[in-house]
Amino acid sequence: MSPPDPSSHSIRASHALLDLEQFLPYRLSVLSNRVSGNIAKLYGDRYGLAIPEWRVITILALYPGSSASEVSDRTAMDKVAVSRAVARLLERGFIKRETHGDDRRRSVLALSAAGFEVYETIAPLVIEITRKLMSVLSEEEEQMLETLILRLAGEGLQKMDQG
Repeated sequence: MSPPDPSSHSIRASHALLDLEQFLPYRLSVLSNRVSGNIAKLYGDRYGLAIPEWRVITILALYPGSSASEVSDRTAMDKVAVSRAVARLLERGFIKRETHGDDRRRSVLALSAAGFEVYETIAPLVIEITRKLMSVLSEEEEQMLETLILRLAGEGLQKMDQG
């Protein structure tokens, strides 16, 4: 679909037009969705997992004993999406929930044996497909991309938060 004609009567001259094809957040979102969709085929076909469920499994493999809130913070996923993913994973036996030591109000999550099996099966495939994606970049470009991502995630977000 092409952008609306700026001379059209439905758009007033005082309104700024946002060129989505050049808008960085949109471009990053589209790329992320396409990459995640390709990766999702690996675990979706094999285990019937959705993207949020795989993200929870990955976080719990790396950070066992995390709370759902900590998973949400680490992934920048909505707490409701994490809660739904956790519920599905508990139901399917891929994760387990326990109360945290002395604080009975706080529950922590960990992978079950079945969850570890999923992670250990899928993680190498994810690494390989990511390697294929990155293979179009030179080593220097890959390092520059890493530097730029870290800078945007740090300084860039801080500047956005300042208003």
